[in-house]
Amino acid sequence: MTDPISDIVDLQPGEQVGVETQRASALAGDEALIVCDNLVKIYKVADLEVVALQGLDLLVERGEFIALVGASGSGKSTLLNILGGLDVPSAGRATVAGHHLGEMDAKERTSYRRRVIGFVWQQSARNLLPYLTAAENVELPMLLEGVAPGERQRRATELLELVGLGERGDHRPDRLSGGEQQRVSIAVAIANRPAVLFADEPTGELDSDTAQQIFDLLRSVNNELGVTIVVVTHDPLVSERVSRTIAIRDGRTATETLRRSAVSEAGEHHLVAEEYAVLDRVGRLQLPRDYVDALGLERRVRLVLEDDHITVWPDRDGEDGFGGAR
Repeated sequence: MTDPISDIVDLQPGEQVGVETQRASALAGDEALIVCDNLVKIYKVADLEVVALQGLDLLVERGEFIALVGASGSGKSTLLNILGGLDVPSAGRATVAGHHLGEMDAKERTSYRRRVIGFVWQQSARNLLPYLTAAENVELPMLLEGVAPGERQRRATELLELVGLGERGDHRPDRLSGGEQQRVSIAVAIANRPAVLFADEPTGELDSDTAQQIFDLLRSVNNELGVTIVVVTHDPLVSERVSRTIAIRDGRTATETLRRSAVSEAGEHHLVAEEYAVLDRVGRLQLPRDYVDALGLERRVRLVLEDDHITVWPDRDGEDGFGGAR
């Protein structure tokens, strides 16, 4: 099993990735590769309106490998569909590599999906055509873009070697294992050199050893090719081994967990993970559910501004003083 500390790449002891980057991006968000600003998505079901995203903010820098996590119905899949050009926002702004997703027509979204992003689904049947060989599946995105046959074959061979299937190019999906199919799916997703690779539960149907191999492959794609990767996952193998994990709750980014390498007094390297509440541009934040439950917070709370922090107290009607725990 790979050392989880070594998976948090490009971190020097004591360095915290993401904090300063996020501060800078908050001031100049357009410089980030992915920008979601007050993103709203409303679905209409019969006579009901369902709000899937409620003013979500998100910044992803070029070259990051991040994980999106959240309970079913939290909005993470809706967000991925919008960023993947499969759906459009109801309000707010979403841009990826300079492309304004809410302003594109159907033809522009098709071009965007072919040229700007790659996508890997949990079910390999959505990634691969069963009647094509592995090499032909990898060549297909390039064929649609008009790449010359010789260049298509050369790059398909190169990508299959990259994903460890150089000798399996003439095999159709039904002759490949689940893990091998996902490897081919990753090769297909990066065939046209996308700026971003989106992956929806890419290890969800794999055993733990195979899932580890797929994670290692995604890490290699991120490191060696510089492709920005955004993974939606429930798998702690993935969510706990990237430098930034973003939790979505009730249609908004709720918390971010940042990971860094540190050195103990004994000189040993270890991994430090710190969770932060996300403050959006209008000053809203979501308190972690276990904090709310532990203090019995309901409806309203008392806020006290200290010299360098804010204290949150339960509202105790009829009590003298704050009557809460700090």
